[in-house]
Amino acid sequence: MLLVILFLFLLPPATFAQHNLTKTDIDGWMKELSNWGRWGNQDQLGAINLITPAKRKQAAALVREGFSVSLARDVEKVAGPDNPSPFQHEMKMTGANSTGQFSVDQYAVSYHGYAHTHMDSLCHMFYQGKMYNGFPQTEVTTLGAQKLAVTTFKSGIISRGILIDIPKLKNLPYLEAGAAIYPEDLEAWEKKAGVKITSGDIVFIRTGRWARRAAKGAWNASASSAGLHASCVKWLRQRDVAMVGSDAASDVMPSQVEGVRQPVHQLLLVAMGTPIFDNCDLEALSQAAAQRNRWEFLLTAAPLAVTGGTGSPLNPIATF
Repeated sequence: MLLVILFLFLLPPATFAQHNLTKTDIDGWMKELSNWGRWGNQDQLGAINLITPAKRKQAAALVREGFSVSLARDVEKVAGPDNPSPFQHEMKMTGANSTGQFSVDQYAVSYHGYAHTHMDSLCHMFYQGKMYNGFPQTEVTTLGAQKLAVTTFKSGIISRGILIDIPKLKNLPYLEAGAAIYPEDLEAWEKKAGVKITSGDIVFIRTGRWARRAAKGAWNASASSAGLHASCVKWLRQRDVAMVGSDAASDVMPSQVEGVRQPVHQLLLVAMGTPIFDNCDLEALSQAAAQRNRWEFLLTAAPLAVTGGTGSPLNPIATF
């Protein structure tokens, strides 16, 4: 116990404070880190505004081999601890029952959660009755989102992607459930990988969630999963990232901030207007990046153009 107390006293005050955030801190950051009004009072793109034509051209110039890898998890059709809403795939016409020339199927999915690779649009979360840029939550009705819907991004998302591979940083196959990632981890990865995250980048955080699942089996990821501690959001805001993605739902669970279930989601979506990629499968990307010792790539993704949608299943692609 004495050694622990001495260690805590030796920590720099700022570092210690970052690891012990409260609901009051998060409430303050909702204003301090806010992008409301930055691109006009009617803006619905949020941090995607940071992906300028010049940024897209810079990202396209990263393609040297033309090698692509998917960041999407294959859809799972069977319920499990981390998949209470399985992807529904029904065959309507098959080679066995069709009298014509075509096979036909039908999809249905409740994609928000911890199973399916998807994008959160900016209407996905509320805070004190508001969404990003001050739009009232009443703009989301039974007809869908009238503001901040996923169709805002129907022209696609194209920018420089950066993989931050925290298990590789720590020489681990994966992080254990509930392990928190802090700003110093992000900075340590930049130094190790030789990359610098800049304005308009799309950052992917690998925790090794799917590697852990393969080794130990499925578990309730919504109750316990590795991810970003809320202190990382201030760091991401300082870097002016356009989007954040991970192999779970970005937030470490439990959040370690009493009274705030998902502070990372709240700060990104509502305060900063930063859309999120959830449940990406980053295992193939990790291998491809490590083989090349290249942690930057062209990232392309396009949501389904569902009028009023709060997000979309999608297939992000990294191209080297």
